[in-house]
Amino acid sequence: MTSTTYSDVWNLDVFFEGGSHSPEFTDHLNHTATLIEVFQTKASNWIPLNSPEDRKFLKEILEDFEQAAKKLRQAGAFVSCLQAQNTEDKQAYTLDSKVTSLSAAFQSALSTFDSLLTSISDDVWTQLLEDEQLKVLSFVLTERRTRAKDKLSKDEEALISALGVDGYHSWGQLYDLIVGTIKVSSREDGEEKLLSVGQAFNKFSSPDRSVREAIFKNWEKAWGEQADFLAKTLNHLSGFRLSVYEKRGWEDVLKEPLSINRMEKETLETMWSVISENKQKLVTYLERKAELLGIDKLSWYDLDAPIGKSESKVSYQVGAKFIEQNFALFGEKMASFARTAFEEQWIEGEDRPGKAPGGFCTFFPESDQSRIFMTYSGTPSNVSTLAHELGHGFHTFAMKGVHHLNRNYAMNVAETASTFAEMIVADAAVKNAKNEEEKLVLLDDKIQRTVALLMNIHARFLFETSFYEERKQGPVTADRLNELMLNAQKEAYCEALQEYHPLFWASKLHFFITGVPFYNFPYTFGYLFSLGIYAQALEEGKGYEEKYIALLRDTASMSVEDLAQKHLQVDLTKKDFWEKAVQICLDDIDEFLELSN
Repeated sequence: MTSTTYSDVWNLDVFFEGGSHSPEFTDHLNHTATLIEVFQTKASNWIPLNSPEDRKFLKEILEDFEQAAKKLRQAGAFVSCLQAQNTEDKQAYTLDSKVTSLSAAFQSALSTFDSLLTSISDDVWTQLLEDEQLKVLSFVLTERRTRAKDKLSKDEEALISALGVDGYHSWGQLYDLIVGTIKVSSREDGEEKLLSVGQAFNKFSSPDRSVREAIFKNWEKAWGEQADFLAKTLNHLSGFRLSVYEKRGWEDVLKEPLSINRMEKETLETMWSVISENKQKLVTYLERKAELLGIDKLSWYDLDAPIGKSESKVSYQVGAKFIEQNFALFGEKMASFARTAFEEQWIEGEDRPGKAPGGFCTFFPESDQSRIFMTYSGTPSNVSTLAHELGHGFHTFAMKGVHHLNRNYAMNVAETASTFAEMIVADAAVKNAKNEEEKLVLLDDKIQRTVALLMNIHARFLFETSFYEERKQGPVTADRLNELMLNAQKEAYCEALQEYHPLFWASKLHFFITGVPFYNFPYTFGYLFSLGIYAQALEEGKGYEEKYIALLRDTASMSVEDLAQKHLQVDLTKKDFWEKAVQICLDDIDEFLELSN
């Protein structure tokens, strides 16, 4: 019996044949525009009666809302895939602009709709939600109503959305264009090569320090050459955001990201407090790793370095099978999902020039399929990334049958599912190690992610917090951005590194994403939250999959505090949960320190 060979190139034709020149996709965009227009017209013409009679109309308009949202999400997912697979596809950027315009029109319609929700009296609102169909959507509808009361008038919010197309969002698109042109010089086999940023980034996992150091020098040079353009981009993007906040009367820049993530500030502060109190063990790990690598102190480009000189490569086929097998030990549904993703070419992993950096998972709601993007070069870290993105895909799979408007989960809980999947695979790799040397290498790979999520992400949070405070006073220069980033990294890493990455603000896409502000702390939340779930899963064994799916299905219809209370019986505003989660990370470090003695 021959084993299945999986393709490492995805299939997008199943959605729209012809890529960025697809006539089908043009039709799809036109249909989407029509649906948005219908939704806008109905919302504009609805005059609430402030009586239970509004129930019928509310149901009708919610159907229009759902249809338009699905179409728009399908379009956005397709364009993001086109741009990622080929950064030189100029037509894809044109399509992205069209989708952005449609998104702005949809946001304008939603502002009208939300304004109508606020005009319904509290008594009538309570009566409306007694209807069985509407009761299912009570959380998201009430959330929309509450948030709308906190914003400007519908006309002002519509104007903000419209101006955002050529203002706010266009700066995010400009960043993508600039990144697409950046090439990083690398000397390989005596020959000078120009790498895309995605290919260059993978070099930081090289076992050869001279390779890492050389690529880092050229990496800094490449981003430094674009620093003034990128600083201007970041300043305008953040300036637009701050202007909107000011008009709405929002003083705290964390108000929106916390609201989007459905979490309390107290929860966030408790999480960071516990992390900061427990960083010394991470510093000890970094010091031991420096010893093992034969250097006095680690530099930024050493953080992802494997221990030892032998570079263990894991082929795409082997990595895929390993993920499948270990998902199956947790639950058959998770394994079956992964198998489908591999067999039906849902994954773009080929290591080739011209691809965007990083990895992501996106969902096509009309097709009920996900697509995963990454550059797979065969490192153990690549296997973890693949498992991570499959975790995202499983999250949307777990929500099958849930009303589309109840599927819009926030990033912090989105990262929970991905990290959970990654943990399954990382733990399995450590347990299946052939000897102590291999176990040490795999533990190191696992702890690298802990350092990234508890230190690197903390640096991003500290940087953005300080940057936004300075930006309130006016534009911040590229040099000052470098200083702010350097200060943030030194604090987050407890001065444990020899050399830092001051241009990290330029090279990290997350600072330039317009859809979600403060695209950092949700990663850390998701990581630690998933560890709490993972601990329960280990205790209960294979039958835990159904409980896990039940939790995932609730992720978009309650606050994270309520979600944790309902499914884990814990209070996220208290230190206990976070201390237990962090302890799981520290246990890995203890094992690493013992093995490396």
